[in-house]
Amino acid sequence: MICACFTGCGDSDKEKSNSDLTPISVQLDWVAEPEHGGFYTAQALGYFEEEGLDVTLVQGGAGSYSLNKVGANISQVGQADGTSVIAARANGAPLINIAAIFQQDPSVLMLHATNPVSDWQELDGRTIMARPEWPFLPYLQSQYDITFEVIPQNFQLSRLIQDPDFIQQGFYIAEPYYVEQEGVELKYLYVWDAGFDAYTTLFTNAKYARENPEALKGLLRALKRGYIEYIEGDPGPAHAIMLEINPKVTPEYLDWSRNKIIEEKLYRGNPSAGFFADYLEITEERFQKQIDQLVELGVFEADAVAVDDVMTTAFLPSPEVGDPE
Repeated sequence: MICACFTGCGDSDKEKSNSDLTPISVQLDWVAEPEHGGFYTAQALGYFEEEGLDVTLVQGGAGSYSLNKVGANISQVGQADGTSVIAARANGAPLINIAAIFQQDPSVLMLHATNPVSDWQELDGRTIMARPEWPFLPYLQSQYDITFEVIPQNFQLSRLIQDPDFIQQGFYIAEPYYVEQEGVELKYLYVWDAGFDAYTTLFTNAKYARENPEALKGLLRALKRGYIEYIEGDPGPAHAIMLEINPKVTPEYLDWSRNKIIEEKLYRGNPSAGFFADYLEITEERFQKQIDQLVELGVFEADAVAVDDVMTTAFLPSPEVGDPE
């Protein structure tokens, strides 16, 4: 378990002040990268402390099990794609979505630019490396009446780099940087283009939410400030922490990934995709659509879960007023 730590965090004054703060552990979905820029900005600039919180950011990765950890209250808040949280809730896990990190899930299928596959139908009969539990996979097969073999995701890029016919799930704001460094040009099939438009969300334990509403409101207020500063202001404080605690990233990669996120307007939604949202905003309409899609796929029964069971806007900060451009 790795958490952000800063110069002076072990001195007696800091330790004494932390005793007056409410502790919250946040299980991130991956190692410290620009998708978490708002978290690390809020940590570096003291936004969490200003809200009376002592926040521990736990880096994720393969096998981070955020759903299980939050369900067991090992961590109080976790990060995942919204559909995974919905499915877990329908199966009895005490989880509820409280905010969106990304308005659109940046998951894609990555292919060499020379790969003849150019649309979803042409995946029929192919082999894809992806997370087997990814709800998008059965959706894709049902939506386009196709079948394909799934190799479990190993989060390695060597086969994609070496094999021009290989197809692999990834975040287009992350893995492509490393593939392109090897001289391989990629193209993508974007998940939302298939009509499966999920959020990347923050979620919490439903019992924790009932008992700690002010802590969650404070967390999201600080996080929103963090993302506004990270995206619209100075990313330097967050990047300094990422470079310290994640030895796999470089300044060049951090700048590249942040710029990708900004170009695609992932934090507020791209108007070209038909909507524009505030930082962290979630809506009942989009969650209801996701529930309906999962029911249609047979992931769970129609009466297994309602929209109020899987999401709440009760902890979101006041909305911003601004031009979508």
